[in-house]
Amino acid sequence: MSLTRQDVAKVATLARLNLTEDELDMMTGQLAQVVEYFELLGELDTSEVEPMAHAVERTDVFRDDRVARSLGRDAALANAPKRDDECYRVPAVLGD
Repeated sequence: MSLTRQDVAKVATLARLNLTEDELDMMTGQLAQVVEYFELLGELDTSEVEPMAHAVERTDVFRDDRVARSLGRDAALANAPKRDDECYRVPAVLGD
C-alpha cells in the first residue's frame, strides 16, 4: 500500500491540521516510511504467538480488599470548616 500526498492531505483535514505545502510533503514521506514498516511487520510469522492484551507483563498493584472499621462521623467531620451534627455545611447553589 502506497501513501499518496492526497491521502495525507485528507487525514490532515480530518484532524483539522492546516499543513503548509512543505509540511505536507514532509509528512507524506514520513508517514509512507511508517506504513512501509508496518507492512514489513505483517510479513512475520505470528502463528505461534499467543494473543495478548498488553505488550508487557502486568501485575495488579492494588492491595487486597479487607473489611475494616470506617471513620466515625466525628472523625470524618473533624476538619470541616462548617458542619452540623450530621453533615458538612456548604453554601446553597440553586437559591435559598
